[in-house]
Amino acid sequence: MRRRQARESAARTYARALPVVPVRARGLTIEDADGRRYLDCSSGAGSLALGHNHPVVLEAIRKVLDSGAPLQVTGLTTPVEDAFVAELLRTLPPGLAGHARVRFCGPGGTEPVATAVALVRAATGRARVVTPTDAQYAADPATCCPAEGGEAPAGVLVEAVRGECGPRPVPGTWLRGLRRITERRSVPLVADETETGVGRTGAFWAVEHSGVTPDVLVLSKAIGGSLPLAAVVHRTDLDDGRAAGAAAFRGNQLALAAGTATLAHVRVHRLAEHAARVGARILARLRGLAGEFACVGAVRGCGLAIAMELTAPDCGPGAGTAGELAAAVQRECLRRGLIVDLTGPAGNVLRLLPPLIVTEEQTSAVLDRLADAVQAAERSRADHGPPPGARTAR
Repeated sequence: MRRRQARESAARTYARALPVVPVRARGLTIEDADGRRYLDCSSGAGSLALGHNHPVVLEAIRKVLDSGAPLQVTGLTTPVEDAFVAELLRTLPPGLAGHARVRFCGPGGTEPVATAVALVRAATGRARVVTPTDAQYAADPATCCPAEGGEAPAGVLVEAVRGECGPRPVPGTWLRGLRRITERRSVPLVADETETGVGRTGAFWAVEHSGVTPDVLVLSKAIGGSLPLAAVVHRTDLDDGRAAGAAAFRGNQLALAAGTATLAHVRVHRLAEHAARVGARILARLRGLAGEFACVGAVRGCGLAIAMELTAPDCGPGAGTAGELAAAVQRECLRRGLIVDLTGPAGNVLRLLPPLIVTEEQTSAVLDRLADAVQAAERSRADHGPPPGARTAR
């Protein structure tokens, strides 16, 4: 193990950020090489809607493997692809499902966004695509759709739940206001559902919380059922054939089959509603921790996309930064058999992304372990000697 790591780059990836070597996994549980089990609340950065190795996903993959069908097809329609598209259309917001087309693209992080940008540019004949800044998300939505030199933008690209720095829901009133403005100015509205789609936020697609129907949906991560897959769904009238992608891996049959099984399971078993119920319980408990521990700051999110900020109240010299405190909480979680993710520029935002199949019993275990970890980290900080009058854990 040490020899292998010595040959690798010093750069740390998401998977090697924690000292866990997974050898088996099922649902919410990961087992490492030493036989220790962990509850995984990172879910592959949110890509595992059904957790690890869900039976319906494995069966779908085996079916394709056993059929003898080609595993990779580019530019040809297959029964596996047809099944995926049919299931995807069943899940779309009604205002889009009746006149939508699906365009597959490379499964990387940038390809689906680039495909959507090329699509709206080709459809409108304009070049400028607006992505709102932090200030614009907090201001009048009209600032996202300005006319420069008398010309409207080619499109506006938004997230209904912003993923950076932990899940941050955008107010529905703001999105509805933006939708009215873009419709009035004939500007396509593009919703990026890479982080939020397939029930993660308590609705199948995050834009549904606001009642907004976008012109374009950018989809990735969870739609592949644990395998790399990305697609762009758009209104048929935006397609003039000039923005067709040519990504080499857009037709992976195993990913399409796994994605179909995942979409259908989430839809049939109403897992988005389950995510909303369980997520509300998690948010309530974490907000209780914010009232109990000085180091817990803002708690936010929706469904099973939840963030908790760690702060660093003055506990004297050597107490450390908020990022160091968050790393300490993460380590304490790991000692208790819980895997959580850290994000944000300062690394001080703890992110919970459990799979949509998490049970009430597992939720209790996650919350208890997290609360114990926060208490342990706070106690360690208190040992540095908080100044008189500083709030400590009760």
